Amino acid sequence: MGRMRLAGSGCDANNVHAPLRQASHTDSCCARVTVMASGKFKVYDFAKKYIGDGTHDMDATANWTAALFLSTSNCNTLSVGTGVYGDLTNEHANANGYTTGGVALTGETWTRSGGTVTFDANDPSWTASGGSIVARFCVIYANATLNGIVKPLLCVSLLDTTPADVTATTGTSLIVTLDSAGIISVSGATSD
Repeated sequence: MGRMRLAGSGCDANNVHAPLRQASHTDSCCARVTVMASGKFKVYDFAKKYIGDGTHDMDATANWTAALFLSTSNCNTLSVGTGVYGDLTNEHANANGYTTGGVALTGETWTRSGGTVTFDANDPSWTASGGSIVARFCVIYANATLNGIVKPLLCVSLLDTTPADVTATTGTSLIVTLDSAGIISVSGATSD
């Protein structure tokens, strides 16, 4: 029987991304931008079941949402609660350019190349206003009720693999740069 691997894209043999870096620059419009290359996205325990039973429709282009959580959150525990957004604690407050619940992902794709299928999307971003946006984690979840499950979780990423908080000050955009190889990938054995 073939073995299926479901892991964050760009992982090494131990399913671990190499540490990524944070960069800050000024673009041509003179707006400050904090670009945060996320660490690996780890798939929640219940999400593996939700993918398998069709609760998560991975080629759907609606409802995928990215939300920011503080260092004190339980969101980095893959077995958290029943695998839904409501189980998570200490999301960034509804303030300073961040709206509780996060932002809708755009440009979602589910593509196949050789023996690997990859889920990806455009990089989510927030612009701080009236204060700083400070976060440690990014969570991706379905912002909908699917098969009777309210807002099922998909995956979580540490924003700075030091680990450290990431801060966007007023007037700065915090952009979570998703791995160029995608958010998650599925592959199986290619030989006996």
